[in-house]
Amino acid sequence: MIRFQLFPRSKGISKEVRAIVECFELEDDRVKSPENNLSSNEVLAAVRPHLEKINFVVETGKSASSKINVPVLFGFNNRIDKSFNADAISQNGKIVIEVEAGRATENNQFLKDIFQACMMCEVETLVIAVRNEYRGHKDFEIVHTFLETLYISNRIHLPLSEIVLIGY
Repeated sequence: MIRFQLFPRSKGISKEVRAIVECFELEDDRVKSPENNLSSNEVLAAVRPHLEKINFVVETGKSASSKINVPVLFGFNNRIDKSFNADAISQNGKIVIEVEAGRATENNQFLKDIFQACMMCEVETLVIAVRNEYRGHKDFEIVHTFLETLYISNRIHLPLSEIVLIGY
């Protein structure tokens, strides 16, 4: 079952975010966990056609030419000095999507996703998709609790306007 939560919880989701969630809902039977044991690349491949229909550019492979580089730092003559990769990005560059599988919580990949999205030029919304369950761990709940604590404590102020957590 696809579930999602927007942070901060004090606002509702936009039409754009709802459309992203629907991309995952359309492939729920194919990607849901723990029934399916897909890699993050396989989940991304399943939702890719739906994301492309709503004007997202989606990573198509692991080669350098298939990756999506989002600028972080600029140097002389506006040359990109540093960039981070994203799994998908909206046409306007304001929404970044990261799909995680086994490494989401075991290697704290979701934290790296948050950090990198905060550094990306012009990105306002981060969507993180994680398994509902992986090897007996409730990944969605683990990340949800972390984000809930981050936003309720109000000790760290992120440059993102929102983070959307999707559990598949």
